[in-house]
Amino acid sequence: MFNKNRLRIAMQNKGRLSQDSIQLLIQCGIKINLKKQQLISFSENMPIDVMRVRDDDIPGLVMDKVVDLGIVGENVLQEEKLKRQSRLEKCFYTILQHLDFGICRLSLSIPYRHKYIGIQSFKNSCIATSYPFLLRKYFNDQGINFKFFILNGSVEVAPGVGLSNAICDLISTGATLEENRLQEVEVIHSSRACLISQFGGYVNNEKIILINKLITRIKGVIKARGSKYIMLHAPSSKLEEVITLLQGAERPTISKLAGDTNKVAMHMVSSETLFWETMEKLKALGASSILVLPIEKMME
Repeated sequence: MFNKNRLRIAMQNKGRLSQDSIQLLIQCGIKINLKKQQLISFSENMPIDVMRVRDDDIPGLVMDKVVDLGIVGENVLQEEKLKRQSRLEKCFYTILQHLDFGICRLSLSIPYRHKYIGIQSFKNSCIATSYPFLLRKYFNDQGINFKFFILNGSVEVAPGVGLSNAICDLISTGATLEENRLQEVEVIHSSRACLISQFGGYVNNEKIILINKLITRIKGVIKARGSKYIMLHAPSSKLEEVITLLQGAERPTISKLAGDTNKVAMHMVSSETLFWETMEKLKALGASSILVLPIEKMME
């Protein structure tokens, strides 16, 4: 049983967000034993309990105040919101933080053999999807009549077996579409994972403190994953040009080099993904001893 005084977090049991969500909690310093068959786990070092469930159950668990927080894709969140609104049910929640994983898009795709001439091509078409409410909203906004066929898996096979003329499904790389001879033609919703909470204030002040601490850590993890720690020796006369190449979070730390008045040692955090081309440009400016290091944790 969940202890109501502990922070309760729902996350995906299996699927594309599961491992990324687990890794996020670990990088936030939450010690928790997430055994494969154990759906409820308890943190050893913080008053946090984790419930692992189906992704489409997470928004409802948050909205109905069964759990305090949820890690879920925006596509699933918006689908549940539209479903509840159609039934005149409550759907209160707050997005606390957009995350840096689960990035994808909900798109319309058609067989390669079909010529696409614009959104009107879908008029009176039958479209297979797992997201009927997002699809309906999109076409209602476009003023286009259509029919949908609900499939909760392997949506890509529908046109090939005559179940539909097109599909509306999540795409990340497009490889599955290509394997099934389908082409993406319209993006109807862009999505990424997000951390959501119950709507409104918490009575338990300790939970508020813990949530704020967790959000600070999550922001630090995201910032660290998108940054590198750069160390190099740079010509004193080229400092501003070097700094311009390395877009940093703050101004660099600069130190004198023993026995060399023409160069300085420079340390900085760079928010840029450092490509070989950038390093070659630094070298061309006279930089040397260039080191690029990953950052495990970061707090501003």
